[in-house]
Amino acid sequence: MREPLLANPSDLDSMPDRPAVFLLWAGEGKPYLARTALLRRRLRRLLSETDRASRILNLRGVVERIEYWLTGSQIESALLHLQLAQKHFPEDWQRIVRLRPPAFVRLTLDNVFPRTMITTRLGRGLFFGPFATRAAAEHFNNEVLDLFQVRRCEENLQPSPNHAGCIYGEMNRCLRPCQTAVTIDEYRHEADRLEQFLRTRGASLLEPAEQARDRASTEMQFEEAEHLHQRCARIAEVAGAAGPLARGLDQLAGIAVLPSAHPEAIQLWFLIGGCWQPPQLLWLSEIDGAGKSMDRRLRDIVASLEPRGSPNPEHLALLTRWHASTWRDGEWLEMEWPAKVPYRKLVNAIARVAYHKI
Repeated sequence: MREPLLANPSDLDSMPDRPAVFLLWAGEGKPYLARTALLRRRLRRLLSETDRASRILNLRGVVERIEYWLTGSQIESALLHLQLAQKHFPEDWQRIVRLRPPAFVRLTLDNVFPRTMITTRLGRGLFFGPFATRAAAEHFNNEVLDLFQVRRCEENLQPSPNHAGCIYGEMNRCLRPCQTAVTIDEYRHEADRLEQFLRTRGASLLEPAEQARDRASTEMQFEEAEHLHQRCARIAEVAGAAGPLARGLDQLAGIAVLPSAHPEAIQLWFLIGGCWQPPQLLWLSEIDGAGKSMDRRLRDIVASLEPRGSPNPEHLALLTRWHASTWRDGEWLEMEWPAKVPYRKLVNAIARVAYHKI
């Protein structure tokens, strides 16, 4: 976290009217923490003379010192607000930041008979997401399970031929491990297919189906080709239900190209391993020459990154809220870290964000 700018309550007229996060300090006790789109106007409202009967919070005569950080984007503002809340209000920061953790589809790989479940807590197994809402995660989970014969029950199975089973087994939509209809290895093979579907975002199922469809069409087996075409469309529909962000948590990585608090710069925010990394500053003077020089500059930035931190639910909550919002103030590019960084798309996104900033 960078050092704050300092001011006195008497200096309001000289303060910038720009987006910022700020702390108001009294002589003793906890500070008042907030973020705003217009710093000077917000502070005037808090520190100016007002009618005693007004219900608007007024701290005139109480505040002795102001600390503030100018911000250039919604993500920078939200992350800084989160860090300050955790630092100054360790017991109450969740109420202050009001972040709803994103939902994930979890595949319980450590279970003898793996199943899926919806959760907002990170732990063991494969986590696929994030989803903006629990309803979106449940919808995707139900759609995926229609493609596989993985169990939907929540009990800890003790397989027995006398087990009552369930409706999904009767409908041939579950391999019925509870009734020992399959071995542990046979059930695990089906769970492995589901795992690969999630890790490849549907490609492990879609590509063989497309190849089989094309082969049937070439051999003029048109009824079979039509059936396979419908299956391909169904698989693509299910994969698309995940939304633009969802993937295996260990594969979740991307770059947010955002405005900066510096008028002559933009920022690159890398999300790697489910955790936001410190921002990288790009000056507009560097962007003017784009071409090979910009490509080389970006490759140097990527090469210098040393990702740190484990998957952070608050960071992921900020990503899902920002990405789905109507007030998104930058561009998001997914990437495969560190194998595939979309340098060409990144150069174009930088140019667009810089154009709107000028």
